[in-house]
Amino acid sequence: MTEFKRLISLDAFRGFTIAAMIMVNNPGSWSYIYPPLEHAEWNGLTPTDLIFPFFIFIVGVSIVLAYTKRLNAGIPKGPMYRKILIRSLKIFAVGILLWLFPRFSFESVRIAGVLQRIAIVFLVSALLFLNTKWKTQAIIAAALLVGYWLVMVLIPTPGYGEVMLEPGANIAAWIDSKFLPGYMWQKTWDPEGILSTLPAIATGITGMLAGHLIISKMEQERKLVYLFTLSFFAFVAGFFWGYIFPLNKNIWTSSFVMVTSGLAGVTLAASIFVVDILGRTRFTKPGIIFGSNAIAVYVLADVWRLPFYSWEIRGDSLNVHWMNMFEHLGWSMKFGSFTYAMLFIGFNFIPAWILYKKKIFIKL
Repeated sequence: MTEFKRLISLDAFRGFTIAAMIMVNNPGSWSYIYPPLEHAEWNGLTPTDLIFPFFIFIVGVSIVLAYTKRLNAGIPKGPMYRKILIRSLKIFAVGILLWLFPRFSFESVRIAGVLQRIAIVFLVSALLFLNTKWKTQAIIAAALLVGYWLVMVLIPTPGYGEVMLEPGANIAAWIDSKFLPGYMWQKTWDPEGILSTLPAIATGITGMLAGHLIISKMEQERKLVYLFTLSFFAFVAGFFWGYIFPLNKNIWTSSFVMVTSGLAGVTLAASIFVVDILGRTRFTKPGIIFGSNAIAVYVLADVWRLPFYSWEIRGDSLNVHWMNMFEHLGWSMKFGSFTYAMLFIGFNFIPAWILYKKKIFIKL
């Protein structure tokens, strides 16, 4: 297997993606948000809709780089299987604990969630990597995307008698309502639900395919040309697929996978060229610091929400005081909401920086 050096660009890409995830999840007020920082209401795509699939794509790339090194070092697969399973269970459990925090009301526990989906994608993708070649992985990803598309557009939604792709009235939502236990984000269905996790796994596999290309024996510039070109074609294919199976993050449509994975691949190729080949690393440090403990920082951000959004000071929480200040000064409320989110990122950067400086890397 090919030896390769660590990609600074990938570490920074991971960190900036986590920072973006924290930013869009923590505005000063949900009533005042710049349109690009909101999710598409249903069909469509905004910059915010790219964040989660970008992170899952990065998970796929990282699996190839990390486990190729382990295989090269002669580590048996048995111990790797155990660590993969344990890590997946830990990430899944932390996702549930964050939902329960701070009241721990188990009557309303949410089984689905962002970290839970990451855990499942990591588990399946890592096991596939250790037991299959890239061609098999590509076939599995294609089968998941085509199979999901056919299920969604050919199977009528029970109770409606026809195929539906509307909120709460599609086969994925029906499966959630029947088989997904616990609280659901949309009451009767969940955007991180059962059926839509299958194409999310395909997103992880597309990241692995990019990872295979990165560690291949081809000359570096040629790899990037292939990565950029193939990613661009994936984007184009997803764009046109969207005319018959609309781009939709809520149900993680197959076209959404192709478009977002294509954009992630193009971004990664450009990042590798600028950062790792040209050596322009000046602005990568914040991303590297966040990326060194990406999931730990994401978890910390959820914990930080309590003092930032719940604790009252003179009758109101900190974010309300912040927004009131902008209102009284006659400044833009959307800008106030955005600056509060950036302030929140700054507070999370402090412990991330301390962990990085002390070389503490928390592997959930």
